Amino acid sequence: MRVIRSLPNLLHIWHDEFRGYNGQVFRRDLLAGVTVAAVALPLALAFGVASGATAAAGLVTAILAGVIIGGLGGAGYQISGPTGAMSAVLIVLASRYGIEGVWTAGVIAGVFILLLGVFNLGQIVNFIPSAVIAGFTSGIAIIIFIGQIDNLLGVTTEAAENALVKFTHYLRFDYSPNAAAVGLSALVILLMIFWPKRLNARFPGSLLGLIVATVVALLFHLDVPVIGSIPQTILLDQRLLPAHIPWQHIGELITPALSIAALGSIESLLCGTVAGRMTGIKMSSSQELIAQGLGNIIIPFFGGVPATAAIARTSVAIKSGGRTRVMSLTHSAALLLAALALAPIIAHIPLAALAGVLAVTAWRMNEWDEIREIFQRRFKSAMFAFVSTLVATVALDLTQAIILGVGLSALIFVFQISRIKVTLAPVSSEKMRADGYEMQYDANRILVVYIMGPLFFGTVNTFNTLLDNLEGNQDIILSLRTVPLLDTTGISAIENLIERLEREGRRLYLSGLSEPVRSYLERAGIIQHLGEDRVFWSAYEAIIAADHYRAHVKRYTEEYAQVGHVQEAGGTAG
Repeated sequence: MRVIRSLPNLLHIWHDEFRGYNGQVFRRDLLAGVTVAAVALPLALAFGVASGATAAAGLVTAILAGVIIGGLGGAGYQISGPTGAMSAVLIVLASRYGIEGVWTAGVIAGVFILLLGVFNLGQIVNFIPSAVIAGFTSGIAIIIFIGQIDNLLGVTTEAAENALVKFTHYLRFDYSPNAAAVGLSALVILLMIFWPKRLNARFPGSLLGLIVATVVALLFHLDVPVIGSIPQTILLDQRLLPAHIPWQHIGELITPALSIAALGSIESLLCGTVAGRMTGIKMSSSQELIAQGLGNIIIPFFGGVPATAAIARTSVAIKSGGRTRVMSLTHSAALLLAALALAPIIAHIPLAALAGVLAVTAWRMNEWDEIREIFQRRFKSAMFAFVSTLVATVALDLTQAIILGVGLSALIFVFQISRIKVTLAPVSSEKMRADGYEMQYDANRILVVYIMGPLFFGTVNTFNTLLDNLEGNQDIILSLRTVPLLDTTGISAIENLIERLEREGRRLYLSGLSEPVRSYLERAGIIQHLGEDRVFWSAYEAIIAADHYRAHVKRYTEEYAQVGHVQEAGGTAG
């Protein structure tokens, strides 16, 4: 029902997107779509293989994602399809549960992503620190590279439960590399590295590498593994059917499905954020997640693998002049034509060439600017979060890595903000006089306590320890101007202080309350207990009020004493 309710939002997005649409914009969208297809073709083939499926599965995923997710997404500039990050998760899943496990987990993940969109939970990605994202992106890059060593070397080694174990297999050196495969992968890598950037936007180095490697392999009759036959249809024979669903493993597939959903959501929303800055058009996060969810529910039934928005392809689309989702649909149409017309040629592409494409892609997907920023500026907490997440991604799985990274970042954050500074400032008669006020009572009877930092469970101990050691008969002015937040523990500490001072015949004044802090104190009843006459904007005003009160009490006490003395004298005379 909520999905249906999202339809007006989608119609509104379409209306804004196509306002002023004309033939010139249409031509730019078509050109951008064809350009993106040229970039997407080699990547779709490579990521299909890297996911533990087939090149055809990657191609079908790119075609359907461009139509379903591109057509229903939260912004016209998003290009979705198989990605390197997703393939790193799927290859491990495929080794454990087979391709049926990948399809089933993909559908479950689609449901999770759909729910995130339906309940407007897209902003959850904002709570994942950039160091954590950089860490698991680098971890995924390592997984992709390790997963392609077999194809890079032209060998076959035993499967492993994760990339770390797989890598240890290569350290045994009980295999003989295929020289032809090594040569072809090296050729593709070199072409991609040295292909001029100015030409890459129009004719990708990855596509050039595949063409050259395929021609070389055919001309010299090289004995290397190739992609094999590509079905000339988007409905593959090998696809998810109810009879193929591994019902006995459904419970076990929930965790990997969460990994897929987490990665798909994060990649799509981050892609939308980056692309939104490039275009100046904000993406609807909830609508994008709904589209991603629906796409991933449908695609496995055609034989595809889980998809997500791809930053590289989206960036190419925008830089090529595309503006609307017509370019995503065009990119899908171009890929479909390529699949139909070029299937016999694609079948001869060496797997070593695809591995070369993936090796360069793995290197480039690292967020090098972010990594340099973290390590050059020696941000220790970010360094720790980055390394921990990277190691966890390679050694464990993505869901555990994200939880670990976010958890560590949260602990570090709590530790960092758990430092407050408490300054005790005795009142100076001379300074008050210089500021235009003559103290009427003893300035030593008033103490200003400045709190800098949040007053919550992590800092209350410091606050209590200092105030417990205060001796004397001073009234306290608690300046909270630089306190950004309070929690119930902080409230309890202030209530205990009030109780102690009242028991000792002393008074507490508050000053410098921000709106959130004042609101919290009001809800706790502290403002009402003290009274508005003890709450001030500045410590200076509070000092004057405290001085007036003590001077008034002194005069009243003296007058009362004099009256009592006169009455006592009169009684004696009588």
